[in-house]
Amino acid sequence: MEHIIIIGGGVGGALAHDLALRGFRVTLVEKGGLLSGTSGRHHGLLHSGARYVLHDLKTARECAEENQILRHIAPDALELNDGLFVALDDADTVLWDRFDEKCHEAGIPHTPLSASQTLAMEPELVPTLRGAFQVCDATMDAWRLPLQFFATALCNGAKIRTFSEVISIRTSGRSTVGVEVMDHRVNRVETIGADLVVNAAGPWTAKVAAMADIQIPLRTVPGVMVSVPARLNRMVINRLHPAGEGDIIVPQRNLSIMGTTAWVATDPDTVEIPSDHVKRLFELGKQLIPGIMKYAAHSVWYACRPLLDAGEERDPMRISRTFDCLDHAERDDMEGIVTVLGGKATTMRAMAEKTADLICRKTGRDLRCRTREVVLKPYRTYYEYH
Repeated sequence: MEHIIIIGGGVGGALAHDLALRGFRVTLVEKGGLLSGTSGRHHGLLHSGARYVLHDLKTARECAEENQILRHIAPDALELNDGLFVALDDADTVLWDRFDEKCHEAGIPHTPLSASQTLAMEPELVPTLRGAFQVCDATMDAWRLPLQFFATALCNGAKIRTFSEVISIRTSGRSTVGVEVMDHRVNRVETIGADLVVNAAGPWTAKVAAMADIQIPLRTVPGVMVSVPARLNRMVINRLHPAGEGDIIVPQRNLSIMGTTAWVATDPDTVEIPSDHVKRLFELGKQLIPGIMKYAAHSVWYACRPLLDAGEERDPMRISRTFDCLDHAERDDMEGIVTVLGGKATTMRAMAEKTADLICRKTGRDLRCRTREVVLKPYRTYYEYH
């Protein structure tokens, strides 16, 4: 039985689940606690795909498909509260027909609403709005949803090792044969052999790849989020324009989360929150919900998006949110290592499926993906098994 090592305790959980279902022996290593990176720090929006229809139709379609799959396999981690794309001014209403057309093209259900219908649903919205589209956005729990993948992987035999940092990738000639890990719990270095290593380290994928003298096309794009201590909207609120900064307000429990900003960083370990970003988010948030200015920030945090740098786009809000997996045997003449990068929390299962399909091809296995239909274990199961 082939042994697969996965580096990264974020999207790696979905991959561990997929590979364990297909009968592989799986060990996942994470340098800190699970979900201590990007996958546990987003605002919790389960995308319908509508956010991307105006400029990134591929990602829109990916999100639309995964939205429906996650509703089936992980309902306990979701609040199916729908979302609104709100037109505030003439510049937004100019995009009305194009948004409608692109949602049809991407297969995203959407319903046009008048201004009065919109305000009846969300009375805290700015009263001068022009109208909105209702879509199948939802709110996910940023920890409980991925923990369901980890829990199900554990139940199917995967091993998950936290606080186990990869400090080198072991090679023999032009083949990867395992990793060297520092177990921070016992302050001990050990080598773990593997038939194949998957680099799923999110913003740290470039650093991990460099251990095998591999360069990958990664753009690290941090973004700031701010929550206020009041739930001002029941549905997810988006502005009807091409995705930009501060144009989402996500309800989470008794909070409202404003997101997000974006800039390009060179190192995920040295990111600092720019001093003006919190003020900027409040200024943009009040354009959608004026009453948000009554509140002080409850919490402020950032997450680093690991984006696939596949073109010449320099604007961090316009870089595609699609994903890919790289076979370094074909790309870099280094056998036994694969990298998965890009994507979103909404598409973590799809990222895992594409990567697991590649691993099956590389190992000569003809095994069907089952993660579209297998309902995940409850998140509490992780703590029972681990």
